[in-house]
Amino acid sequence: MIFLEPSPCLLTVNSLRAAHSLRRSAGLAAVCCLLGVSACQSGDVGKNTSSNTGAAGTAAQPGAAVAPATPAVKPPPPPLPGALPAPEDVAAPPATATKTPSGLAYVVLQPGTGTDHPAPPDSVKVHYTGWTKDGRMFDSSVARKQPAQFGVTQVIKGWTEGLQLMTTGEKARFWIPAELAYGETPKRPGAPAGQLTFDVELLEITKPPPPPEVPKDVAAPPASAKKTASGLRYRVLTPGKGKVHPKAENSVKVHYSGWTTDGKMFDSSVARGRPIDFKLTQVIKGWTEGLQLMVEGEKTRFWIPAELAYGTNPAPGQPAGMLVFDVELLGIQ
Repeated sequence: MIFLEPSPCLLTVNSLRAAHSLRRSAGLAAVCCLLGVSACQSGDVGKNTSSNTGAAGTAAQPGAAVAPATPAVKPPPPPLPGALPAPEDVAAPPATATKTPSGLAYVVLQPGTGTDHPAPPDSVKVHYTGWTKDGRMFDSSVARKQPAQFGVTQVIKGWTEGLQLMTTGEKARFWIPAELAYGETPKRPGAPAGQLTFDVELLEITKPPPPPEVPKDVAAPPASAKKTASGLRYRVLTPGKGKVHPKAENSVKVHYSGWTTDGKMFDSSVARGRPIDFKLTQVIKGWTEGLQLMVEGEKTRFWIPAELAYGTNPAPGQPAGMLVFDVELLGIQ
């Protein structure tokens, strides 16, 4: 099952790390071998195996010739439960494989029944199995009997490229070089190293909904907008049917879109077609305050001043200044 990280445009760095830790500790890392957001397996990495003792366990004497300690070789991880046998050509693509300029190699195992190819904004549903070149299976939706769904651009580079070559119903085998996967020495603990081989069946392509229109009052809140003591401005677009307001300790499910005051949309769960869940303590201050003013079913526009968002000089990739959000509260947990 895939567990995508909520948008970093909302969550703080600490809350992202906490969410990542929770998911790993719960053993929910199954498909994350594909995603660029999580490790796929847990394990001890980088342990210091050097020692200053001799073979008998006593300290080396001054002046004695001591052979340098030999680093312990970590044994390979045990096979995953229900591991599927590797294809005979797992180690290297055959001469009949098609190779792209990036180095991705593939063969079509089963022609597709569709005509459309996935595009970068699309989401897909797939079945897949992945092996390292020595034939060890490290991940499989087939073994789990549960297809995976994710955005075309949310996976490793080799998958993003390969999926766009396929049509619905097609089954293909990909040999993904290390530079299009996790590299020869992955930075993520547990990620598979080197060339990876995948059998992928494309089950479904989902086109994203059209992006929401830029609000006419995006540049500044109208005079009719309410203002809180903190400086947060808001107006209700659609009244809710609920009566309960979320509290700071609650988790919520929302749909949202965010713009800078020049009308540039920087993030949208609506455009992705997937609402997000999070705790109110995990988001920017303007969201923590604003969501507690809402009830289920309500849709509200917020004008969040810089001091309640990321400031006027935020970290790279974060929007600066006042931000405008349309938020629909779907549920309170």
